[in-house]
Amino acid sequence: MEDYLKWQERILDLIIPRLKNTGSICWQVGNFVDNGMIIPLDIEMAYIFKKHGLKLRNRIIWHFGHGLHNKRRFSGRYEVVMWYSKTDDYQFDLDPVRVPAKYPGKRHFKGPKKGKLSGNPLGKNPEDVWNIPNVKANHVEKTDHPCQFPVGLIEKLVLSMTKPGQLVFDPFAGVGSSGVAAALHKRHFLGCELISNYARQAKERIDEALAGKARYRPHDKELYDHTKSKLSQAVLPEDEGVEGT
Repeated sequence: MEDYLKWQERILDLIIPRLKNTGSICWQVGNFVDNGMIIPLDIEMAYIFKKHGLKLRNRIIWHFGHGLHNKRRFSGRYEVVMWYSKTDDYQFDLDPVRVPAKYPGKRHFKGPKKGKLSGNPLGKNPEDVWNIPNVKANHVEKTDHPCQFPVGLIEKLVLSMTKPGQLVFDPFAGVGSSGVAAALHKRHFLGCELISNYARQAKERIDEALAGKARYRPHDKELYDHTKSKLSQAVLPEDEGVEGT
């Protein structure tokens, strides 16, 4: 843990001074697990951002549906994106990432706006808990990277915190999910990756995105309703062991 934090600190010490005053840094982490005990990395790393004077805007909870099952604690199904800004004059546009309102027909019942629609016609704030499937098995974006980010997770950050023509930088580019999100929405991209096979796949995916041929799951695609699957039907005791059930 100590070595990991020092490593992360060295990288952030190089990145943060280069961040524009209106820019944001989004740092995604999970939990460190040691002999069944979890240590939230966003808490352990907070001092790094604090020493640089950065301001925490959100702890975005990325909730996903698939992962390992635990026997001695509840199964982990989330990771955290820490969103920090350098100043109070940070760039943020909610409109591109709004989600459908729960009650779009709701109206003001009193005051000067009585009778008028109370919600934004473009939808509501997506809040700070995002349900986005992780890249597993038959996911349309799946490569041979073991812990690949879904494009949709980065897409929401790119759309809300940058404008077309601005720069997205990923110091851990992997197979290029951040680059794909940037290319899809006409942002520039710089990425670093030490493993040549992943870097090659990243370039291929980004080129496909630039050519309008990206294979990805959009951030606003509706979640699959698992209750529609036959596998969600309960198996009756008398059916157990019967072939084909």
